[in-house]
Amino acid sequence: MLANAATHNVTWEKLPDDFVLDNEPVDNINQPLLAAALTESLEIAGRLPTDALTITNYGICATLNNRFVVKAPDWGYVSSIRVSREEVKRSYTPRLQGDIPVIVMEFLSDTEGGEYSSKPTYPPGKWFYYEQILQVPNYAIFELDSGVLEVYRRDDLGYYQLQTPDANNRHWIAEMNLFLGVWQGSQENRTGYWLRWWDDNGELLLWGLELAAKKRQEKNVAQQLAEQESQRAERLAAQLKALGVEPEV
Repeated sequence: MLANAATHNVTWEKLPDDFVLDNEPVDNINQPLLAAALTESLEIAGRLPTDALTITNYGICATLNNRFVVKAPDWGYVSSIRVSREEVKRSYTPRLQGDIPVIVMEFLSDTEGGEYSSKPTYPPGKWFYYEQILQVPNYAIFELDSGVLEVYRRDDLGYYQLQTPDANNRHWIAEMNLFLGVWQGSQENRTGYWLRWWDDNGELLLWGLELAAKKRQEKNVAQQLAEQESQRAERLAAQLKALGVEPEV
């Protein structure tokens, strides 16, 4: 029988100010880069509402049988919070302070972090916590070095099921109206695999440097077209003069 949260008393309370949070460093220096890149493209594309919250390696809290549980995914997205951002600096409590996360992500490194742990007893494993306690609809696990992305979606029975990507090897995240997939290239002096967003038309959501480069390219193309048009007009004027026709100014 699969474990679930039915036997647990789950409540949603604000984490006390004196609660000691885990301050261990991230397992891989590239994890913050991937997380920041996911948020950046959402913001640039206007896909990050003012009441939305992106979670980067800080705690999502619940109270399980009167004991606080805090898990810090490498990245997560909450579509709406109901409190000021000052109140969610140290941690975030779903239902009390806003919506449950739409998606949480874990970036695998050489250090085992229990991303697949379905341990239901205190302290619960990450998988069990996200699936049964928080009931996050989408859970992504990404292996940085190999570029392997697994996306799990919570089914009608309340359990994560591995999703099959589409023909472009992307996963549809319905709550965000976006595709999530793997992209290979360079950003922030790092060359490798990245997680990227695509819209429902298949257009890649750009980073800031990419958008600036695109605008420069568009400006250059516009200048080239203007120069070509000017040269064409000059040639036409010369041809008319050769025929004894003064071109209209």
